[in-house]
Amino acid sequence: MAKRKKSNLQWIKETLELKPDHRWESPSGYKIFVANRGAVRLNVPQNWVFEPQEKSFKFLDKKPPNDDCCLEVSFNPLPPNDWSKFPLKSTLKKVLENDSRNIIAKGEIITVKRQTAKIVWTEMKFIDTQEEPREAFSRTCIALGSNIQCLITFDYWVDQAQQLIPVWDEAIRSLTLGLYIRDPMTGLAFPD
Repeated sequence: MAKRKKSNLQWIKETLELKPDHRWESPSGYKIFVANRGAVRLNVPQNWVFEPQEKSFKFLDKKPPNDDCCLEVSFNPLPPNDWSKFPLKSTLKKVLENDSRNIIAKGEIITVKRQTAKIVWTEMKFIDTQEEPREAFSRTCIALGSNIQCLITFDYWVDQAQQLIPVWDEAIRSLTLGLYIRDPMTGLAFPD
């Protein structure tokens, strides 16, 4: 569980022993990532490397510089409001328009409707030229729910798509916003 230290905006990682009757469950091969006591929660591969950034969290398949993919998550609390009319699709389109990479294809925008969140995501293909030119995919998700706005990006090589798309699918399937955890050692959430 990660939470922000108020004084200098550094993240604090806490490792807690779970109680025998805990309610935390994830698919085999995955672990549950929870930020800010439940503002954002999703499943990530069990053996991936966790790298907290100043304003986000990165999950990499291997330690840099040997990593082949990166799943990055950031979030912002929003003031209490009715955010149901917020234009997520057009916001995602603007994010992609401002992308400076060498984009060679763009996918459709996918909408995922949940009872407590609106989720949109899309994929683009680009040519990565950091070393030798290589085709890569980038997926971008914007989610809004329970007065939390979340951004998730996932960059990976085209030739590894078959093995990595399930990672994205599980992250989106498990994405939960604003389900605050009362007791992290049991997984009990408010208002349990």
